[in-house]
Amino acid sequence: MTRSRIRIATRASALALWQARWIASRLAAAGHASELVEVTTAGDVSSAPLRELGVGIFVKGVQEAVREGRADLAVHSFKDLPAAPADGLEIAAVPARAAAHDVLLLRPSSVDPAQGALPVAAGARIGTGAVRRVAQLATLRPDLRPAEVRGNVPTRVAKLRAGDFDGLMLAAAGLDRLELDLSGLHRVDLDPAVFLPAPAQGALALEIRRGDPLGDALTDLHDVAGYPPVAAERGLLGLLDAGCQLAFGAHARRDGHEVVLDAWFEGRRVQGRHATGEGAAMFAFEGLGRPRRGNAVGAP
Repeated sequence: MTRSRIRIATRASALALWQARWIASRLAAAGHASELVEVTTAGDVSSAPLRELGVGIFVKGVQEAVREGRADLAVHSFKDLPAAPADGLEIAAVPARAAAHDVLLLRPSSVDPAQGALPVAAGARIGTGAVRRVAQLATLRPDLRPAEVRGNVPTRVAKLRAGDFDGLMLAAAGLDRLELDLSGLHRVDLDPAVFLPAPAQGALALEIRRGDPLGDALTDLHDVAGYPPVAAERGLLGLLDAGCQLAFGAHARRDGHEVVLDAWFEGRRVQGRHATGEGAAMFAFEGLGRPRRGNAVGAP
């Protein structure tokens, strides 16, 4: 690769900038200079509820910057990418994943340990815009009332402090990366075996133009050992043609030489497993009606 500086396309939110700067630091450690290209996406300017927005609303603008040559590399939260590959682009690397689980932030007055895995008082209002979270809350705690919330992570936490709702659901990875001041709030890290996160939550995807030699420079950023569980979650996402508009959650883990994948889809909990290292896998998910075969998304 001969380019003097890698242009990294990113949204301008605090979390997206953190992620892009972290990748820039990894590139710098490998001897590659970079600069950020901030992009405003349609999702950033819309105030509509998340359930009403189209698939990929937060990534298409960033992808266009790469496709059109205004940037060389896009840094995405992998969970935001649609299941189908983007025309002319490819994922070159998936770095080591951060925490995959969800967090429930609560105002102290709303904490109720007697409620078990979701220790929040009966009838509390929980801020979330994710269809997946709303559906799982309705199953696990039908007494809780979801409250639509938009905005970046700091804005959402500020709304919780202001009393707009009693609790707030967020991805642990975002909270941990931003190192926000959560003093005065009660943090509950939800077991992903109980409350299923979004597929590939906590992982980043580095996307480039298809065939760009830049992919060679990104090889060292790819987490080969940690990738199979992420690939399994994304593989099932593709098999079901699911996306952020569906009530779908998935969490995979290694079990020896196999990957065990738990999923939550249309109110049903299912589980499957496959051997790592295979180009394709047969996911025999009890509850989905029949085995489904799909690409296990091998390491790029």
